Amino acid sequence: MADNLEHLKGRLWDAALDGDDHGAADAAMTALDDGLPVEDLLLNVLAPLQMRVGDAWAANEVTVAQEHIVTAVGERVMAAASRHPAARARHAGGRGRAAVACVDGEWHAFPARLLAEVLRLNGWRVDYLGPHVPTPFLPMHVRESEVDVVLLSASLPTRLPAAREAITACREAGRPVLAGGAAFGDDGRYARMLGADGWAPDGRGTARRLIEDPARGPGGGEGPDDQEYGQIKGTAQELIDSVMWRLGERIPAMAAYSDRQLKHTREDIGHLLDFLTMSVYVSDPALFSRFLLWMAGILTARGVPEETLHPALELIAGGLKGCPRAQATVEQGQEALRREHGRDKPGHPF
Repeated sequence: MADNLEHLKGRLWDAALDGDDHGAADAAMTALDDGLPVEDLLLNVLAPLQMRVGDAWAANEVTVAQEHIVTAVGERVMAAASRHPAARARHAGGRGRAAVACVDGEWHAFPARLLAEVLRLNGWRVDYLGPHVPTPFLPMHVRESEVDVVLLSASLPTRLPAAREAITACREAGRPVLAGGAAFGDDGRYARMLGADGWAPDGRGTARRLIEDPARGPGGGEGPDDQEYGQIKGTAQELIDSVMWRLGERIPAMAAYSDRQLKHTREDIGHLLDFLTMSVYVSDPALFSRFLLWMAGILTARGVPEETLHPALELIAGGLKGCPRAQATVEQGQEALRREHGRDKPGHPF
């Protein structure tokens, strides 16, 4: 079975890179006809395919366009699988009604769509609301549609404040909320911090969690750090402007940068500040360190020495007067970079 799965993954990967959605769907349907469970196709073939293309982009082996093509082919295969007789036989809908949505600002919808299909296979009627769902519409929908439980998906930690708002809104509407996605941490610690009733690492885990008790109660413990988070957010654009200006003094080669290179440099500084802000928000310096290591790998794969990160980090820390937690987080990230210098960089941590 393992060999068959690896063979199927290879066929779908080749077809997806070629943009051959029909060929990919045909290969998947043949596997289902031969007895592969639909849930295994979704979780053991399509999900790893998405992880693989993300890692390939990070290694500069595929373009952004190719990454999008692979995702689109995966969505076509998923849609075809949902109509296979083996799937339709399990779409009873007797367990209840669930709403699956990406939080406001989250456009990575593939994990949420995958979860929706797994829940249907496990007997749930599912309202799949898609990517980037504005928070005010969530409680409106759950009340009007008499949804039993809300499943919120977020892939990037920068969406955590929006996730907090969505969790709060749905719980005020009287519905339990389960959170999922890489944004909430490997063990779901951020989901509990933000008040979710539960968290699960994948579709199977979510289905089991719903059977156990979706309304176990919200997480507890220390909540997010709103004060320092707010300080940094309020001065973010000024800090980016300052860092860009002074970075030219630290890196003379920037004088010859094209407009495109300057734009990318500014975006990278913005990403650094975004993840630093989120690290402070959830009081987890390791979140920023993981992002730094990942960004270092991205830069190295594109021929940019990771050492260029250090002056930017020093300038960011220098502009964070009155934000001691943020400054300490930057220092921890710098130390992580020094420790990892010259080692193999990890894959995408989000």
